[in-house]
Amino acid sequence: MHLLTSILLAVTLLTEHPITGQSNMSVLVQNMTTGEIIDSYRPDYVVPPASVMKLLTTGAALELLGSNYRFKTTLEYSCPVENGVLQGDLYIHGNCDPSLGWKGKNGFLDQWVRAIRDAGITRIEGAVIADMTMLDAAAVNPSWLCEDAGNYYAPGIFGINYYGNTMNIVLKSGEVGSLATVVGTEPKVEGIHFINHIRCSKINYDGAFVSGMPLSRERYLSGSVPSNQGTFGLKGDLPNPGLLLAQHLTARLRDAGIKVGRDAGFEADYNGLIPPRNVLYTHWSQPLRELVKETNINSNNLFAESLFRYLGTRYGLPGTIHASQDVVRDFWRRKGVDVGSAIIKDGCGLAPQDAVSAKTFVQVLNYMAHSKNAEAWMASLPVSGVSGTIKNLCPDTPLQGRIHAKSGTISGTKNFAGYIDMPNGDQWVFSILVSSAPGKAKKIQSVIQDYLLDVYSRNQ
Repeated sequence: MHLLTSILLAVTLLTEHPITGQSNMSVLVQNMTTGEIIDSYRPDYVVPPASVMKLLTTGAALELLGSNYRFKTTLEYSCPVENGVLQGDLYIHGNCDPSLGWKGKNGFLDQWVRAIRDAGITRIEGAVIADMTMLDAAAVNPSWLCEDAGNYYAPGIFGINYYGNTMNIVLKSGEVGSLATVVGTEPKVEGIHFINHIRCSKINYDGAFVSGMPLSRERYLSGSVPSNQGTFGLKGDLPNPGLLLAQHLTARLRDAGIKVGRDAGFEADYNGLIPPRNVLYTHWSQPLRELVKETNINSNNLFAESLFRYLGTRYGLPGTIHASQDVVRDFWRRKGVDVGSAIIKDGCGLAPQDAVSAKTFVQVLNYMAHSKNAEAWMASLPVSGVSGTIKNLCPDTPLQGRIHAKSGTISGTKNFAGYIDMPNGDQWVFSILVSSAPGKAKKIQSVIQDYLLDVYSRNQ
């Protein structure tokens, strides 16, 4: 009787609140230690998960690949080397590593140059070619919104990812009503063309947007920026990260006195007819556990989608989005997770068609808490009031530091799924999915926070 009263009183904080009461909602809170259901509201209803979708992706990646797995990128050649001259092209063969040049750190290129010199190569007759053919050319998920394509948070995913697949577009604002001036890009992207419609206005926030498609050198700039603010940056996607990497390696080689006959190039279409190549050097990423930590703590879409796309290669080359969807769904189904009603379109949660229930996420969290990769998994989750995307959840409350969870936010949607450490040593697992609610995400989170604190205080 006490438990029933607790459920009714707790859940009404969500179901009868003017912000969340009419939303599409799915809630499940369970004591993972005892198996007892603490609270539940439409746990089987599917809701757009936003970035909570990353839990399905990162959990499957850890289990299928292992926490110590490392992505490799290889330097390869097929033509002979005679008297220090490579008679053909040098290939950078990508395997979907999301971390190459992450945060602009490309010192590894010096290691590549040393490896080429140590191989006795003093001249490359051909070019440095970025081989991105591990994935098909569908770099942008077709389920993503057109308005997202070209923005830094929705970059194309390739066999070679570099610099976070992101560039900083340097703008200069002027008088009210004038067009902002495009100064350049960081890093420099050769041949890129901007169609600029950004107006300087009296606003005091950044209202500018980037749009464009992968491999296209054309980017549309629109919206408004504050007037008379000098130079500032607008983040957008890199149209062709593999080509930029090949260009950077070419420049490093030439600076080191190794001649390269032609300008850098790239290959994006897999044809299955690649001749055998010799591997000159292998570059290894950080262990997967570190990549998963970046994915979940900072909600990194590039990392999540790269893992998602790479998993699709388990069903054959080139990796396709459809194969990735099947791999993730089939993996969780085999592990006893109910994904029958789930809609899985991508790995990061940008697709508005994604739909998953609170019950499914609780099952995933239960499974991962008892897996061989549980330590890496738990280390990848932000902590309430402390870190990552839930640093502002329950600060200075009894739940600060007790919640380990992934959050998800899009317009009208605020979701959480994770664990709660109880004072008696029990661990709860929960998923709260709220979509199509009026008001800003901050207000939705405030309601969810009140709910979590109420459930926690009633069941200590």
